Amino acid sequence: MRASGREGGRRPARRTGAGRRSFTSTLRALDDLAASGARVAVRIDDLDRGTTVLAGDDNDTLPVGGLGVVPLLVEVAAAFEDGRLNPLDIVDRSALDPVAVAGVWQHLKAPALPLIDVAVLAASVGDALAANALLERVGLPAVRTRLEALGLGRSALLDRFRDRRGPDDAPRVALSSARELASLFAGLVNSRIVDPRVSAQVSEWLSLNTDLSLVASATGLDPFAHENDDHGLLFVNKTGRDDGVRAEAGVLAGPRAGVSYALIVCFDDLSIAHRLRAHDAFRVLGLELMEYVF
Repeated sequence: MRASGREGGRRPARRTGAGRRSFTSTLRALDDLAASGARVAVRIDDLDRGTTVLAGDDNDTLPVGGLGVVPLLVEVAAAFEDGRLNPLDIVDRSALDPVAVAGVWQHLKAPALPLIDVAVLAASVGDALAANALLERVGLPAVRTRLEALGLGRSALLDRFRDRRGPDDAPRVALSSARELASLFAGLVNSRIVDPRVSAQVSEWLSLNTDLSLVASATGLDPFAHENDDHGLLFVNKTGRDDGVRAEAGVLAGPRAGVSYALIVCFDDLSIAHRLRAHDAFRVLGLELMEYVF
């Protein structure tokens, strides 16, 4: 794989510890994207061996769309745990600025929900209104402080979700790197993010995620009920989407191995063909991840 969008040429991805699989098809798909002008960053870590399986431009800071909700959920769970927020506090939807970019709360009749249910909406369906409600309660400074405490210096939640971004607004919702996203998800499933209770709560919320259309499409899991899989597959993920941005990070574990992974693709969304080519790269990665863990 080669990086794109930088002066001085492109550098290949490095493979280490890939004893079971070489991820040849993934490398080819990402190479093709990079050659077309897309910016691509990928990271896969073997959770059992503690080795890096695949890495390419994984330290680059790129827009990640709704994946910025994950550090927000961490801060909300920590606030529930230490008493700064009451999970049953009621959020009145009418007090929030309307936003329709994603989610289901805008279509529900219930005008108010408890905070903990709002967190479920933000994690499970990428609900923008719910995420904005959580952000209003904890505040951007608290999320930034939490990211610093976790050592995620290349990650940032910049702004709330908006239908339109003006010249005075942050250009993107969130930024991160593939390396930090993979590390964050590994920390969640290994109970190292804040403390075991916070890690478990965030992992539980994310396990409800219904977007299994990218990497997760290869798992064969039911998007609406995949917490307990009969075939011994552990899966937790979150996707991020924005104009010309697709991103996914998560943990996938099977009988033979467990991995944390992150893939970010920034591309010119000029046609449905351009978009589908980006999506296909995620699905190729999903297939090879499944081969690795099974």
